Amino acid sequence: MSRISIEQVKHVAHLARLAITEEEATMFAKQLDAIITFAEQLNELDTENVPPTSHVLNMKNVMREDVPTAGLPLEDVLKNAPDHRDGQFRVPAILE
Repeated sequence: MSRISIEQVKHVAHLARLAITEEEATMFAKQLDAIITFAEQLNELDTENVPPTSHVLNMKNVMREDVPTAGLPLEDVLKNAPDHRDGQFRVPAILE
């Protein structure tokens, strides 16, 4: 007996706005049942002496330190602006 019914597969497909055929629903129900069976096998492993892991890879933060620096010259910033005045960008009004 499958733990995932065809009706449950159809319901999830409906929620995801996926059109699936009856054959696809049957196939997905079998595949999901196989996935659950495999996940249950993992519960049988003895992990008592295995330390918890947050990442498989030894990762560390590679971002640079945030140091303020001088920005671009105002002329360069406004060089490609379609419209500007008094050193500021001009944009169409969005509020009346």
